[in-house]
Amino acid sequence: MKILIQNGRLIDPASGLDQVGDVAVASGRIISLGRVAPEFTPDRRIDASGCIVMPGLVDLAVRLREPGYEHEGMLESEMDAAVAGGVTSVVCLPDTDPVLDEPGLVEMLKFRAEKLRGARLFPLGALTRGLAGEVLTEMAELTESGCVGFTQAEVPLSSTQVLQRALQYAATYGYTVWLRPQELYLGKGVAASGPLATRLGLSGVPVAAETIALHTIFELMKTTGARVHLCRISSAAGVELVRQAKAAGLAVSCDVSINSLHLTDVDIGYFDSRARLTPPLRQQRDRDAIRAALGDGTVDALVSDHTPVDEDAKTLPFAEAEPGATGLELLLSLALKWAEDSGDAAKALPRALAVVTSAPAQVLGSALGTLQASIGRLVEGGVADLCVFDPQARWTVQADTLRSQGKHTPFSGYELPGQVRATVVAGQVAFEV
Repeated sequence: MKILIQNGRLIDPASGLDQVGDVAVASGRIISLGRVAPEFTPDRRIDASGCIVMPGLVDLAVRLREPGYEHEGMLESEMDAAVAGGVTSVVCLPDTDPVLDEPGLVEMLKFRAEKLRGARLFPLGALTRGLAGEVLTEMAELTESGCVGFTQAEVPLSSTQVLQRALQYAATYGYTVWLRPQELYLGKGVAASGPLATRLGLSGVPVAAETIALHTIFELMKTTGARVHLCRISSAAGVELVRQAKAAGLAVSCDVSINSLHLTDVDIGYFDSRARLTPPLRQQRDRDAIRAALGDGTVDALVSDHTPVDEDAKTLPFAEAEPGATGLELLLSLALKWAEDSGDAAKALPRALAVVTSAPAQVLGSALGTLQASIGRLVEGGVADLCVFDPQARWTVQADTLRSQGKHTPFSGYELPGQVRATVVAGQVAFEV
């Protein structure tokens, strides 16, 4: 299909491109940016007047809930939610049922996603069999079947020796290990340790649960030479340790969730289970440190941490409720809100767009294969994964308007900036208002 996107403000954070012009798409590729040859005859035109045309978003933390948890989220509904939020590339976690620890399961999931013609799917494979933390998976075979990295998801490893062997294996073949830094025993609470958790009588997760895990990971990285991506840093102390590790030259990257970027433990309110999240919401100083670190590049990427949760699992008492919230459709708007909150939205806009496009694509790096040069970027000859959104539009988050099967979000009722008008994936219009 030939598509002509006209009169949009073209922004590519990776190259610094920022100009008004047209985008011509043919055979799944961008064939021209800015000025389009008059002989180009499109099958479809999209008027982007007053809108920003940017690379499609890359989300590094999405639970699709398939296989095994279809009552909480179907592959189809979550892929719909992705393109409605301008997300064209999705990294999914392996904590499904069965766990993504076999090549056949990964191939099946990728095949089903491709049939839907929605966002691109990049699965993470399980680091250990069944996420049990004992036997390493066949990383080489999983990579061949399409895995872009390996993780324990939210299941901490009890054995440091197993973690060391996993990092050695990954370092040998150049794979990236994705780890959520949380010490096994200290991390068993339901809210961030502090006055609010004490007052509400909720079991706390101290900052030390994150920092102890980080110290362990960094020491093992020094001895193995492995590359690690840290998932969902949540504390000021954690951010500082990451900053020091990068300064020391360790091959480390990290992300934060939209929840930790905008919310604090006060948002739990009176036991609001929508704010029952992993990692838990922390204090304001932690949130401020995360915001600053995302701006200065210490934190590489912003993720939705999309976790659809069944209605019944959220109506339980706070401590018993299943952690998680929907976020795919909110990712772009909350990145823009962060730019707005900075005080100078125009200046902060390129970075706000970078942390959801080029920066997460850079985290994936060579795991993208032939797509590495163009995912998360606007480049002539690159893949036509595009998002067209109206920066002036504002919308209110309402459960009944979300396309995801998970309707629970702590941002329910918030008015957010930016509304997606169209999403193009591989040269096909996947979503249009």
